[in-house]
Amino acid sequence: MKISMKRSLLTVVLSSALLAAAPATVFAQATATAKPAPSAASQLVLSSSTRILATLEKRRPEFKANPAALKQYVNSEFNTLFDRDYAARLVLGVHARGAAEGDIKLFADALGDSLMSRYGSALLDFNTKLRVRVKSETALPGGRGVKVASEMLRPDGDPIPVDYLVRQVGGQWKVFDVMVEGVSFVQTFRNQFDAPLRQKSIPQVASELRTGKMQVGGNASGK
Repeated sequence: MKISMKRSLLTVVLSSALLAAAPATVFAQATATAKPAPSAASQLVLSSSTRILATLEKRRPEFKANPAALKQYVNSEFNTLFDRDYAARLVLGVHARGAAEGDIKLFADALGDSLMSRYGSALLDFNTKLRVRVKSETALPGGRGVKVASEMLRPDGDPIPVDYLVRQVGGQWKVFDVMVEGVSFVQTFRNQFDAPLRQKSIPQVASELRTGKMQVGGNASGK
């Protein structure tokens, strides 16, 4: 898969909180690194995506006719499934050190809204006939959570590896990073926003995301 396609799939997965899964799900046979049954973290990936894709398929005509309804639905799911504040802190990287929580939240909201604004309409063409195989679940270093490794199974192509990094927040599992064929959401946008954040404050970058002067997946120079 070309890099541009990887980035497109990555951003669609994130903007929709679909987690790149589908209703027809299967589990790999247990291995030394895999669990024989889905844990709560793996079940989050499977059950939430099943519900979301079923809803998208059922309400596709409504969403095509009413983009505002699609945006409202995706926003609700995104906020429920994705730990956007923690992910934003990771995207900010060194720029988050000493930053006010309010500024980080400002950036998190602007980043999430920008993703959905730019890529949300792509959900209407998302292939709901894919299958997903959850291969394994491994603990992340330092007790940061777990990685759920999976594959998207396509009828006309090779499987696409998709990994989800999840952690517990208030007793619930939430996703904070997604990797499509090894391309990480966090690392992708950390690279994109590093240069602008060296020249501008976090609120300034958030404001430019809000106004469209700066866009995710595109030129982040703000020029």
